[in-house]
Order: sequence, then structure tokens, then C-alpha cells
Amino acid sequence: MNDLYTKEFRRIMQVNYDYTSMSSNRIEEIMNFARGIDFERIGVAHCITFSEEARLLKEYFSRYFDVYTVDCKYGRIPKKDLLGGTGGRILCNPAGQADYLNNKKTDLNISMGLCVGHDMIFSKKSNALVTNLFDKDFTNNNNPAEAIARIQKII
Repeated sequence: MNDLYTKEFRRIMQVNYDYTSMSSNRIEEIMNFARGIDFERIGVAHCITFSEEARLLKEYFSRYFDVYTVDCKYGRIPKKDLLGGTGGRILCNPAGQADYLNNKKTDLNISMGLCVGHDMIFSKKSNALVTNLFDKDFTNNNNPAEAIARIQKII
């Protein structure tokens, strides 16, 4: 067991134990955790669909932290430049989002509504810890828990 938990992981576990509560919502939990661990800079990587929510989150967290937001179209990369083909469609840029926040030296990054796969690339490339605020789910109003209820009926 001890070899699974580094000093950093133990600190995260302790701060979670000391500063989070079942009576807090997810945003409050992130706030309490980040304050408890003495973070200074928070990043928000979000889908452009959630630009207004990212703005509100930035305003909320800015009371205690330096907050940086970056939308998924950061860098405006045409599909043909990354994946080939033709056309001018602009792709999402999760590695670019992580790079932007890495350059800001964020302590904690929030993934907000990134697509499947994009969230994985973002998390893998982020130097900071990453937590998810919510996941994109086109058919269930961004509530993947609804999909569980649907598959439960099938199985």
C-alpha cells in the first residue's frame, strides 16, 4: 500500500479528508480543496459551448486564486493541418489547452465539458493536477449519469 501513495498523493488525500464535505457541491469542493492545499493558480480548460459557465467559474474562483481559462479552439488549428484532408473546420486543441495552462504555471486545472478523448489528452499533457467539473454528454444535458439509467434498462 505504501508504495502506491507518494508524499504528494498522501498530501492530496489528507487535504481531501480535511477540507471536503458531503454537504458541499462540486464547485465548493474544488474551492475548499484548492484553498486547503494552498494553491494559487487555477486553470479552466473548457469546450466553447461552455464559455459563459467558464466566465462565471473564473469570476467565482478569482476571489481566492489567479484563474486562467482557455477554450477548446485555442490556437485555431484547421483540421487539414493536423489530420489532413481538406476544408477549413477548426479542430479542438486539448494539448494546446494544457500547454497554455502549463505556461501559466497553474496548480490545478479543471476540465469542463471536453469531449471524450480530448479530456484524456488534456489530462495527460497537463503539468498540474486535473479534476473534472462535468463531462460533455450531448444527449443527456451533460449528465452522463442519465446514460447509466438508460443502460440499466437494457441489461
